[in-house]
Amino acid sequence: MPCAPFMHGAAHWMAFIAFTGGNTIVIPDIVDRFDPDETLRQVEHLGVNIVLIVGDAFGKPLVEAIEAGDYDLSSLLVVVSGGAALSAGVKDRLLEAVPTMMIMDGLGASETGAQASQLTSPGQSAVTGSFAPAAGMVVLDEDMSVELVAGHDGAGWLAQAGRVPLGYLGDEDKSRRTFPVVGGVRYAVPGDRAQLAADGSLVLLGRDSVTINTGGEKVFAEEVEAALAGHHAVADVVVCGRPSDRWGSEVVAVVALRTDAEVSDDDLVAHAALTLARYKLPKAIVRVSAVQRSPSGKADYRWAKAQAEPTA
Repeated sequence: MPCAPFMHGAAHWMAFIAFTGGNTIVIPDIVDRFDPDETLRQVEHLGVNIVLIVGDAFGKPLVEAIEAGDYDLSSLLVVVSGGAALSAGVKDRLLEAVPTMMIMDGLGASETGAQASQLTSPGQSAVTGSFAPAAGMVVLDEDMSVELVAGHDGAGWLAQAGRVPLGYLGDEDKSRRTFPVVGGVRYAVPGDRAQLAADGSLVLLGRDSVTINTGGEKVFAEEVEAALAGHHAVADVVVCGRPSDRWGSEVVAVVALRTDAEVSDDDLVAHAALTLARYKLPKAIVRVSAVQRSPSGKADYRWAKAQAEPTA
């Protein structure tokens, strides 16, 4: 059952892979938004084995509905997440609530197909942002001139070789930037920054387009979001940059708290400091009633920047 709308590539992938494999595709009755209780009713009623969600935007309300309800989820084998980060805390809660299932994080893009995955089983310590590479996945250096070897320093460009698209129809400039030829090999480079750890695993850092350059250092918005999302009071969060006289750009967290939760800005920053270097910590917390996301669950960074603008 793909819970994401079919405008989202991950929903298409799951549906067509399952359909061509002779499986049954379940489409929820409510299709204009994610309704966790509707999802769980269908899992219980139809014996759904696999559910596709989009990161914390779907994962948090889903686990809250499981914890608050009394659903028979014995058929559920795997929750697959793609398109946005599913934080370690939400994974732990899901596995505790349904200890007979596993969680799979999928990494990929329309330009690359599936590039990497991470499987978490009950009893394992959940992490976010670490993946096992699939065939053809590589990391290119800053100039996109060579492939980087495992254990390299710094951030590179996540890339894919093999079955790579010819380009974007009618846009030669974007095609040239996204599908470079390096050493005679054609790659797809959709814009994610990454590292290859010494053991060959992939460490996803974040999308380059939402990187915040603050005080001469690069901060990946997704990394700060994951650190704040682990606080029990945070319902949702998106991180962006805003102009700063001192830093050039400063990190700002736009946060929606859980109902009836109370927490100070200092406590939120202190929680993020447990896993982040000081220069990555938010310089300001902006509180909102709800974080605006696209219908597919992806963060709306343009909206977040508007919220982060200082008031007169």
